[in-house]
Amino acid sequence: MLRFLLSILFLLLTQTALAAPQTLHLGQGKPYDFLAYANHPLQDASLPVRQAVVVLHGVRRNADDYFHAGQALLDEAGLTARDTLLLAPKFLTPADPHTDTDLPLWPKSQWMHGTESQGGRTGIPAFGVLDDLLAYLGDRQRFPVLEDILVIGHSAGGQLLQRYTLLGSGDQGFEQRGIHVRYLVSSPSSYLYLDDNRLQDGVFRPLSGTSCPDYDRYRYGLEQAPAYFAHQGLDTVQVLRRYAARDVTYMIGQRDNNPGDRVMDKACGAMAQGPTRLARQRAYLRYEAFLAQRWQTPVNHPHFEVEGVGHDESRLLTALPVVKTVQASP
Repeated sequence: MLRFLLSILFLLLTQTALAAPQTLHLGQGKPYDFLAYANHPLQDASLPVRQAVVVLHGVRRNADDYFHAGQALLDEAGLTARDTLLLAPKFLTPADPHTDTDLPLWPKSQWMHGTESQGGRTGIPAFGVLDDLLAYLGDRQRFPVLEDILVIGHSAGGQLLQRYTLLGSGDQGFEQRGIHVRYLVSSPSSYLYLDDNRLQDGVFRPLSGTSCPDYDRYRYGLEQAPAYFAHQGLDTVQVLRRYAARDVTYMIGQRDNNPGDRVMDKACGAMAQGPTRLARQRAYLRYEAFLAQRWQTPVNHPHFEVEGVGHDESRLLTALPVVKTVQASP
């Protein structure tokens, strides 16, 4: 009986400890700290998990809520901490708790742009954080049997991840190491386009007039793209080919169709992509097909819409298609 009670106490203490954010040590040349929620103690030297699920939070930076939604997803999929690492990183602003001088901090929601931190540890691109998270998971000394990484980004996290699928470079060489990297982009408010064409009256063409002169400027287009991408020296066709080769899936709730949604991006560059999140995702998938034909680069990225659900991360992350996606790891 005593041993049973001690085991229960240990489990409760472990769960309590994991309910608090942990500190990751990321980067190689100039290491920095980063906060994340996880279902394992991240200081462990080696974790024998075969899969990792990374969940990127929305504009409220409520990584703890996304962590709990991720746990519900693993429960629905029949997965446990023995086989799957769940990781919910937290992008911080100066107004957040748990800030520190060695943590990168972004002004308000600018982390979702992928650009560099401007407080704490300055000069860390949010895209670079994703690179470093992948490098952390790809470390064979830390994760010797890892086979699959699924990165899920919803809403603002979906904006960061959608742009990363086009501009990111952190997954290079993973297939050769026996690790498959997948991306699930959920319900972003806007998308990154590779040229100045937008869907208008059923066809793609540049916008006319001067009502939105900056619609093709970053973060809606590649004009004035951040240094993280500019340093890569890729042209748009090369970007499309790299993007086409990645395992990317798009998801949205069918009820995410409110043009007056308070937290939806209503800047003219976003409105040029469609009146609602649902319309914008559908338009972007048509844009993929448009570019595939124009630049002779086949693109086959699955897409699914969840019936009866709006802009709700907890319901979307536990929807059956997402459960099947998690279960589909090698």
